[in-house]
Amino acid sequence: MTGPITAGVDGTEESVAALGWAAREAIRRGRPLRVVHAWRFQPYEGLDAADAETQAGWVRNAVDEAVRTVTARHPELEVSTDVVEGPAVETLVAAAADAEMLVLGSRGHGPVVGFLLGSVGQQVIAAAKRPVVLVRAGDQPTGEAAGREVVVGQQGDPEDSAETLRFAFETAAARGATVRAVRAWTLPPVFAYSPGSLELLDEAGGLEPYEKKALAAALEPLRERFPGVPVVEHVEMGSAGQVLLSVAARAQLMVVGRRAHRTAVGARIGSVAHGVLHHAGCPVAVVPHG
Repeated sequence: MTGPITAGVDGTEESVAALGWAAREAIRRGRPLRVVHAWRFQPYEGLDAADAETQAGWVRNAVDEAVRTVTARHPELEVSTDVVEGPAVETLVAAAADAEMLVLGSRGHGPVVGFLLGSVGQQVIAAAKRPVVLVRAGDQPTGEAAGREVVVGQQGDPEDSAETLRFAFETAAARGATVRAVRAWTLPPVFAYSPGSLELLDEAGGLEPYEKKALAAALEPLRERFPGVPVVEHVEMGSAGQVLLSVAARAQLMVVGRRAHRTAVGARIGSVAHGVLHHAGCPVAVVPHG
């Protein structure tokens, strides 16, 4: 994909941080930056419908001001803006469709505040066909300093995580960073064993060696494609979310895959992505499985 790096902005402190992150990533990857804002006309008492044009002008001015801040820091960056009157989720999902990635702000983290990722962020992540990066308020370029890793979760067979790993390696290559590939494993229930799986485990020498071989197999094509990217293979017993969060302090970016699930109350993005988004302090990229 060779589309722009697209940032969704809404005037909040979080979206300002997301815009700065997106601008730096666009420069590293040699891509243009597209800035998108979705708005809805808000009728106020004493104002008539004709004031929609006035409100649109306020919105465009606010977006232009945010863009001026970015271009002042990065005059070489090619930037375009789109102010769209329409619902935020649909507008952002459409913007992501032809983007290399979509970058959004994310409010706070923790067991309560983290849920403020809320309806827009979660619905966009669940519906977008391209990677979505969530950035917290206060994110700074110093968080991308040398020595901090791009941490990526790997699960299942190689094809299950191919897109997630590719995104992580591309990002690390652009930043001159190390990839820490994390595969978590747990003891399966006895009834999950089959004669075929037992034979594979015997050949591997046990559960942990089997998991290490599975991770190495998934990484092999990426090592060949990105020979200059250092890789740390991290296999640890535990839940995937907990193991990923245990190494989050050394990460400049966390990358996780997702399969969206539709339920009666809306889209859900899976427990691993959900947990990392709420509790990791660094930016988090959520990559849809191919």
